[in-house]
Amino acid sequence: VTFAEPFCPTLSDLLLSSAHELGDVKVHEGGTYVCIEGPLFSTKAESIVYRSWGMDIIGMTALPEAKLAREAELCYAMVACATDYDCWHESEESVTVEMVVGNLSANVANAQRILRSVAQKIPADRSANTCECPSALSTAIMTERSRIPAEAKEKYSLLIGKYLS
Repeated sequence: VTFAEPFCPTLSDLLLSSAHELGDVKVHEGGTYVCIEGPLFSTKAESIVYRSWGMDIIGMTALPEAKLAREAELCYAMVACATDYDCWHESEESVTVEMVVGNLSANVANAQRILRSVAQKIPADRSANTCECPSALSTAIMTERSRIPAEAKEKYSLLIGKYLS
């Protein structure tokens, strides 16, 4: 399953345009996300390494979900709401749980507004999608179909049934 671009471009465009339409939400398009294990805060050394790699945002979710969504042929995109500067930033105060929770709470209302707007724009008919998400598994099954056990076909029919007939 291809994963060069982990987020659905169609859904990402909808999220971006909806955020811009709100007018009062600060939006950044693009960037490179590093997914770390958490919940935890980075050490200063880790933070400096991520910056040296060109990372724009550090998070603890999104990537595992994006991989699972792609393998389930679901459109998936991310609205990343910043809660703090990582500890590399010399002029900002150190990250605290209180800071993160406070900023997160402030971000929730904007995220909800964006999602309400996007939900009204997602086409009900997935065949209208211009993305490749609905067919991500089309070349993923390498086993000769006749060699796939009936139990496996049944077990995974929800995900790959359309490719087994």
